[in-house]
Amino acid sequence: MTLRGTNQESGRPYNRRIVLEAIRLNGPVTRADIAKRVSLTVQTVSTIVRELEEQGYILSVREEPKGRGIPPSVLTINPQGGYVAGIHLTPLGIDAALVDLNGNIVESAYRTAPNVAPDLAFQLIGELVSELRAGGSKRILGAGMALPGPFGIDSMSFIGATTMAGWKDVPLKERLAEAADLPAFIDTDMACAALGEQLYGIGSQFSNYYYLYFGVGLGGAMVHDGAVMRGGWGNAGEIGHIPAVPDGEPCPCGNSGCLERYLSLDAFNRRGVSQQMWAEEIRPIFHNAVRTIENLLDPQTIVLGGLAPPDLIEKLVASAGLPNSVAARKDRKHPRLVMASDCQNSVLRGAAALAVSSLLSPRFGQMFSTPDEKGIAA
Repeated sequence: MTLRGTNQESGRPYNRRIVLEAIRLNGPVTRADIAKRVSLTVQTVSTIVRELEEQGYILSVREEPKGRGIPPSVLTINPQGGYVAGIHLTPLGIDAALVDLNGNIVESAYRTAPNVAPDLAFQLIGELVSELRAGGSKRILGAGMALPGPFGIDSMSFIGATTMAGWKDVPLKERLAEAADLPAFIDTDMACAALGEQLYGIGSQFSNYYYLYFGVGLGGAMVHDGAVMRGGWGNAGEIGHIPAVPDGEPCPCGNSGCLERYLSLDAFNRRGVSQQMWAEEIRPIFHNAVRTIENLLDPQTIVLGGLAPPDLIEKLVASAGLPNSVAARKDRKHPRLVMASDCQNSVLRGAAALAVSSLLSPRFGQMFSTPDEKGIAA
């Protein structure tokens, strides 16, 4: 991903963000190297760096000399420069974590709350954020929350076991800001998982990949040149509602045979068999989903992650006999299917990153904005 600054005065906030992103991606790095990478003058970079140092977001250190002369100082992100509360709301309960600027989870908390109603959920979120704040004077910049989609579709949203029943028309962003007493950001769990993997996991190795999110339901997100493809209303990637079995199981969305009726945690729990047996049973449907994703989107790889137990995800990734598709190339450098680097925490890290996107990235904040009028995303 190439970052380029602008010399226009109106581009100052953008320049600040790309300098931070260049440091995050390449640090330890010198001012001169940053200037080359983002096409700004060394003077402009130095001015921005001075501001960021004063605000505590970056650190400047001088390396040990390797020869004559004093080596230039190098810059890194200061992980303790700020923290964000990441929150993941699911039909099973609420996860929360305090995440530093390097994406490390430093505190975590959880509440079991099956199919929780909005009022109780935001009460619990307030309690969780208070727990994360306790025991220190950390600078908390904001709160980001991930929850199942799709959003804004009367016949599909907040209906059935894989979504959040009773959450229709809830002003999510405003309620989160009130409960956490912080700037608030909202998006789907699959988009947050893809963002977390892009920033802190295996996704950083690819310019184009598909994140297949195996949660209570099933979703996905295509990442292209470092940006998640969002669609016209922010609901791109709802692969769980693609028909998989003709005249199959009825789905709460109103259709039948939808993919997530067979491939999801809900489907696995309803089946009530061992992981190995279920992985074998579902393999033909799973492989058809992989082939569909590859032929439609031509990703470099498909990253499989989510709430499912890691050993179950590993069994699906290792299943042999992937069908032929446009991805069956001889010049491949990576497997067609890989396991996410941090299945359980990618969503929390991605939710947290929503809240710091305006600081750490010139693109992630833009790509997670949607036209939904109810406050979805930043």
